[in-house]
Amino acid sequence: MKPKMPNGALPKPLFSYRPYWAKRFGIAPFLPMSREEMEALGWDSCDVIIVSGDAYIDHPSFSTALIGRLLEAQGFRVGIIAQPDWHSAEPFRVLGRPNLFFGVSAGNMDSMVNRYTADRKIRSDDAYTPDGAPNRRPDRAVIVYAQRCREAYPEANVVIGAIEASLRRVAHYDYWSDTVRRSVLPDAKADLLVYGNAERAMVALAHRLAMGEPIAAIRDLRGTAFMTARGWLPADDWTEIDSTRVDTPGRLDRPANPYGETVRQDCPAMAKTAESSVPYEKAEKASVKKAAAQPLIFYTQDRQARRQDRGSKSAVESGKAENAGHIAARSRTVIRLPSYEQVRDDPVLYAHASRTLHLESNPGNARALVQAHGARDVWLNPPPIPLTTAEMDGVYDLPFQRKPHPAYGQARIPAYEMIRFSINIMRGCFGGCTFCSITEHEGRIIQSRSEASVLREIEDIRDKTPGFTGIISDLGGPTANMYRMACRDKHIESACRRLSCVFPDICHNLITDHAPLIDLYRKARAVPGVKRILISSGLRYDLAVRSPEYIRELVAHHVGGYLKIAPEHTEPGPLAYMMKPGIGAYDQFKRLFDKASRDAGKEQYLIPYFIAAHPGTGDEDMLNLSLWLKRNGFRLDQVQTFLPTPMALATTMFRSGRNPLKKVTRDAPRVSTVRGARQRRLHKAFLRYHDPDNWPLLRETLKQMGRADLIGNGKRHLVPNFQPAETGDKRYGNPIKKLKMRILPPRGGRSSK
Repeated sequence: MKPKMPNGALPKPLFSYRPYWAKRFGIAPFLPMSREEMEALGWDSCDVIIVSGDAYIDHPSFSTALIGRLLEAQGFRVGIIAQPDWHSAEPFRVLGRPNLFFGVSAGNMDSMVNRYTADRKIRSDDAYTPDGAPNRRPDRAVIVYAQRCREAYPEANVVIGAIEASLRRVAHYDYWSDTVRRSVLPDAKADLLVYGNAERAMVALAHRLAMGEPIAAIRDLRGTAFMTARGWLPADDWTEIDSTRVDTPGRLDRPANPYGETVRQDCPAMAKTAESSVPYEKAEKASVKKAAAQPLIFYTQDRQARRQDRGSKSAVESGKAENAGHIAARSRTVIRLPSYEQVRDDPVLYAHASRTLHLESNPGNARALVQAHGARDVWLNPPPIPLTTAEMDGVYDLPFQRKPHPAYGQARIPAYEMIRFSINIMRGCFGGCTFCSITEHEGRIIQSRSEASVLREIEDIRDKTPGFTGIISDLGGPTANMYRMACRDKHIESACRRLSCVFPDICHNLITDHAPLIDLYRKARAVPGVKRILISSGLRYDLAVRSPEYIRELVAHHVGGYLKIAPEHTEPGPLAYMMKPGIGAYDQFKRLFDKASRDAGKEQYLIPYFIAAHPGTGDEDMLNLSLWLKRNGFRLDQVQTFLPTPMALATTMFRSGRNPLKKVTRDAPRVSTVRGARQRRLHKAFLRYHDPDNWPLLRETLKQMGRADLIGNGKRHLVPNFQPAETGDKRYGNPIKKLKMRILPPRGGRSSK
């Protein structure tokens, strides 16, 4: 089914535009990075110049190349300024003034995440730079680059995009300065911000500018944001609603206008399917209910009547008609979020604004949002319509060289080395994990490529990529096994406002069939010249357990001895705040994985990933996780400390101490957060209980917790009594004498000093 706009109109197909006149110049071997390359192509100027914080690698896994090649296919001349010296405007003049616009990006990663660790320490290398050299991009690169573009050519249009701009499109918490910052738009002084999957917006924007339309008049593109005068509306028939009328951030009472949310699990217009739940779900639902942070509260009008009508044909038709009416009304409605100044000063309003933004993220029913910044407004149009399979194929079939630009010579670019033999088969993620920003950037609706397109890319790797030995390192995406998964009914999908399709349990309307993915694996293995195909992307194991055949296929052919998966925690409280399945799902997957490995005659292992210091996690939770690790024989080499990235729901918890997964109220229980360096180090130490450098800190903590029984030299003990010479944390001197810390409660509640 082709995607529709909220008003019912079909979006313009991505490759249906009349090509720009410059298409006569043909395809560039590489998009030019110098005047000499432009002259060799016969160009006197560039129509679009993309400025990126990454090295230019002509590969579809890198957004600079993907957008550049897409605009080239539309007939535009596209140049690249990669990792410019930002200390002056001169490097931004190297290709001249663009005829249409500068497209500014920090690269494939947020520049602050790229440059700093979770402990705010600067990283020693940069995977997106030749030879991994550090310090080749500035902090908050989008702002710096955009300002330099404006300085170089004051009359040029400046458009910002990619993940850094996307996740900073409204007022947001910035972990590195520990402040709430303004939207990136006013700081960058850009004309337009493009967020999410940018193909539709970038192509439409380029063609409209080429037709002579001023950028200040382009205000209707989905997936874009811009600055405007306070109170501006697109037309007289638009309505502005205060967000506090939709979800009042006060005492717990029924919202004034709750029509937009749907009942958890399945829509009133659909009967429950016969698909059975996996065995662990009953136990996990019970454990989640006991958690202090039961996260999902959904409201509907006349819920009881809808339940009685559920499943009937008339209810289906009634629901569709009602949904159509709501969509028509919502398409001309804008929700006013609390202003930047309000969310900066009021944690409750910050959490409320975050919750509202996430509830308005489904392209099928999302309304425009507006947020005041001083005397002006930041206006956000609804999210972009997902690409069809044919459009996805067209994007990935573009003539990529699949290697770095020749200007880098023999330099090794670590990010390229990691992905040069991998293939992205889908986009998006409906998991909704609160610590992850993929959903906020790529959306919850899965966009999948066709088998034929994936197989063609395998052949391209075989024929074009230097060093190919017959092994494809990954067929994946944000989640390896969500390929072709979708809602059973497009009307339900367009009306749904759930934050996750798989938490607290898997939605009955979600198609979890792994057969298309199994078929793709089998056909990919049969491509001549391919010896083996591995799966390296993260696996959603609560979905995988619904298809034992998929697990058998995966284990027998696509695991190279170890499979990385991410339970993230073992305790129901933290897992509820993460919106992750209970550890029972991991246990069931491990049983199926081990059995399939034995049946295949292979010795293979699961490598679980866990997060330390996530909001809602207490010291007791981390202790229980540590004991689980020891019981199961895990000694983790690398562990991950929670990093609050802009716009993630867990970041909202970290900033505000409130839970945006349910109605935000001023008197609701607080979410405990781990902020101090020592406390964050303690939670990380629990994950590495076997490291002698962590033993002094763990011994002192266990005594304070009344768990000195876990100190000793037996198998039942967590840490030993003795301390090997030359070990212990040298950063804090003698941690036994100097340690002063606060003990966090196990789940929820306020922290005590």
